[in-house]
Amino acid sequence: MIKITDLSKNYGSVEAVKSISFDIQNGEIVGFLGANGAGKTTTLKMMTGYLVPTTGTIEVNDLNIMDHTREIQKQIGYLPELNPLYSEMRVYEYLEFLASIRKITGRPFKEALARVFEQCGLQGVIHKNISDCSKGYKQRIGLAASMIHDPKILILDEPVSGLDPNQIVEIRGLIKSLGKEKLVFMSSHILQEIQATVDRIMIINQGEIVANGTSDELMSNFMGNVLLNMEVKGAETESVEHIQANLPTVKFISMKDVSGVQQLQFEYGKDQDPREELFKYAVENNWTILKMNPHTTNLEDIFRNLTTDGGANA
Repeated sequence: MIKITDLSKNYGSVEAVKSISFDIQNGEIVGFLGANGAGKTTTLKMMTGYLVPTTGTIEVNDLNIMDHTREIQKQIGYLPELNPLYSEMRVYEYLEFLASIRKITGRPFKEALARVFEQCGLQGVIHKNISDCSKGYKQRIGLAASMIHDPKILILDEPVSGLDPNQIVEIRGLIKSLGKEKLVFMSSHILQEIQATVDRIMIINQGEIVANGTSDELMSNFMGNVLLNMEVKGAETESVEHIQANLPTVKFISMKDVSGVQQLQFEYGKDQDPREELFKYAVENNWTILKMNPHTTNLEDIFRNLTTDGGANA
């Protein structure tokens, strides 16, 4: 497991990461979500021992990274945002070179190579130059490189950055399969990708953790009022404005007439669904209902709320 306690990183007077704390358990896929510049990459570099924290502690399987950097790095596979590939090398040669740095040679290397080629689906490119591989395959090669020593922890920084939709689906499936046997911590600014891949989401904004939980937990904790859009015919301004007096749980927001169709917008609390009463009110006032569409807060709304200026205090 990974335990982060009061972790901070300053670059001069700039506080890139501000006293964050969280735990990640073995067997979890955790998404680290934030806008560009929020502090994601700085946090990951500290977790992998490439940056020294200004304050705070990082423990990996009960070892402090400041005291046991090399030992911890042996347990971690790291794929940085800018995938560091040697394009002039063949895929096989590149992985052999990286394995040799970790003193994995001979039969252990052949076994490791067979494992990562199977896990990452690289059988068709083993003898290709890396420069001749697609972006999707290059990401797979980067993942294979991070896994050649069979680490129990994978830390992935923007693993689907720059990929097309088909390649994203491929990498997503690979990460989910790896999460069955490893702790996976992946950063992204792409909400849909995080939501589709991970077990738990953490959101960082301006160096601070502003949300931490499953999708359902975040929805439950941050979901506000429901916005109800209605399209009707026959609604007069007076009858619309009297709704709030008759239905106190409903807040009238706006009314707009478009070619004889009244577009109405109301707001109500998430535990106070007034649609049945609104329907009865419409019938009593001779409205013809064309549409009644509630919009509840989704994860995109939550992310935008938490990562805009002042969002951390929302």
